[in-house]
Amino acid sequence: MIEARRSIFSRLVAGAIVLSLVLLAGLWWLTHQTVSSTLQEAARAEVDVDLAGLADIYATGGTAELQARIADRIALTPVEGSTSHYLLADDSGRRIAGDLAQWPPLDPAVSESGIITIGTNSRGFARAVQLGPNLRLVVARGIDIEAPVLSSIAMAFAGGGVVFIALVALLGRFAALGLQRRIERINLAFREPQDGAGLAAAGRIDGDEIDELTAHSGAALARVNDLLAAYKDTSEQLAHEIRTPLSHLDNRLVKALAQKPDPAIAEKLAEARSEIRRIVQTLESLLDIAASKANRGDRSGLAPVDLSALVTGICELYAGSAEEAGLALDWTIAPGVTINGDERQLGRLVTNMLDNALKYVPRGGHVAITLEPGPVLVVADDGPGVDPQDRERIFDRFYRGRGKGEQTSGSGLGLALARAIAERHGLTLTLEEPAADGPGGAVFRIAAAK
Repeated sequence: MIEARRSIFSRLVAGAIVLSLVLLAGLWWLTHQTVSSTLQEAARAEVDVDLAGLADIYATGGTAELQARIADRIALTPVEGSTSHYLLADDSGRRIAGDLAQWPPLDPAVSESGIITIGTNSRGFARAVQLGPNLRLVVARGIDIEAPVLSSIAMAFAGGGVVFIALVALLGRFAALGLQRRIERINLAFREPQDGAGLAAAGRIDGDEIDELTAHSGAALARVNDLLAAYKDTSEQLAHEIRTPLSHLDNRLVKALAQKPDPAIAEKLAEARSEIRRIVQTLESLLDIAASKANRGDRSGLAPVDLSALVTGICELYAGSAEEAGLALDWTIAPGVTINGDERQLGRLVTNMLDNALKYVPRGGHVAITLEPGPVLVVADDGPGVDPQDRERIFDRFYRGRGKGEQTSGSGLGLALARAIAERHGLTLTLEEPAADGPGGAVFRIAAAK
């Protein structure tokens, strides 16, 4: 299973939440600017209307009447917190009437307008006009209501945003879980292609693109399974058809040898039997290589294997053969190294590596086996080593390397099979460079693939 932090569905939900936050912030900013602009425009309109009315009063009733009307309007509301504020003054700024303490920084000659300070903590929109010689008037409308209104809007957006984001996260998570379950059906079918239930689940069609992908995946896996089954049947039948006549031929050779023929003929018959065994062994190796490559990456059917015990047992078995060949075989095995795999195939991997070492190392040589957690298995020898031009070719099927300058015997399938088995178990088999200060030879390293 993919970790939640790496799942595309978790990233989609997180992306939806981030996008929602950005949209909410943008909507709040737009609302804030719109409300603020609307309140200021309303104050501007009220000031202009009020100012026009007072200008008419001055034109018809003079300064005394204007002073009286200003006083009446101020009296309608308290001075502190009032919505309308006035100042009638001469050109020097001396107050004649009104509640503003001083003339604001506005030019009455051009009917300038702007935001001014009213009292201690209040602000308002104001406009100044020149009514006549040595007489000017400023009318202001408080806009202190703007701050609480905008604050209320911000609180509403914050509360509503929390609910909205929670709903987006909840609904997004539910939708993502649904998609995740449907994708998991496909992954299940690929992880366990032999599982009929997995393939059946992958074949259900509900109508959208994912279901179409599921159906195609299930059909493709079914075709692959059919091909693999046909390949297996054909291989087994071919192997049977070849083994059977070879077995009959071998039995005939055994009977011929039992009749104690001429020594020269007996030698030829024994060589024929050896050739038959070599052909059978080659056939089995080819089948094993093909099966390992076909199952590469497929973890089904694998079980925990105590690699430490397996390698130790094989080394103990080979100790006698190495001694007879005049070789020193040492092994250093870390305890408790395990791997999920096929014990029979892993055993064949190790024996192939030992057979290869014993074949190429001359008498008096040394072979060392080390196993470390990881797992990391190293088979090193002090033999003639591998020609640089053969470093990769030795893993090819039917390629036989050279030892001590001569072509060696064998089918050339040992290392090819060992690499195929390693890849089947998620391992890599490589030929490493020997240590510069070491005895040389060949160093084969089997480790977990990166």
